[in-house]
Amino acid sequence: MATTTDAVPLAPATRAGVGAVYGLTLLVALGAVAGSLALSMILQLKACPLCFYQRTFVMGVVAILLVGLLAGVRPLGRLAVLALPLALAGLGVAGFHVYLELSGVLECPKGLYGLGTAPQQSLAAYSVLTLLLLVLLAMEMASLHAGWALGVGVLLSVGFAVGCIKSSPPLPKAPSKPYETPLDICRPPFRSP
Repeated sequence: MATTTDAVPLAPATRAGVGAVYGLTLLVALGAVAGSLALSMILQLKACPLCFYQRTFVMGVVAILLVGLLAGVRPLGRLAVLALPLALAGLGVAGFHVYLELSGVLECPKGLYGLGTAPQQSLAAYSVLTLLLLVLLAMEMASLHAGWALGVGVLLSVGFAVGCIKSSPPLPKAPSKPYETPLDICRPPFRSP
């Protein structure tokens, strides 16, 4: 019987596939961090609290995936088990953020290259990142023996997302006259009387 520290050997082709999926997952996470920082540092947009939470979660995913890889953690699926709660929490916050946008509670600035808004781009990145982490877990599930850890991770991710959403400062009231400044942060939209 294998223990939690024993790894079931993978065939060379499977190991190569796991490595490719892991590399792609790390690239997506790094791209999400770079995109988030570019919005603030290049496009001069101001991150709202929900944006900050999303940025923080994806930075945590990068830290786990990159430091774990450099530290030689194997099987790589173990790092996916650790990164998944952060990715799911970020996905939850991004989904809520887009919901606020689509329901007319917030208006948010355009994202990079004008492809959707910043929260919509974040939701897309988190969707791909979460899917890749789940694929990585599925590829290495036999070698992980981490079913209970995944369950705790999912519970934590729900708690993290709900905690971030509930602890966000209240939105300011919609203005009584049109904004004088360009849209550079998520804000309540002006509605004419």
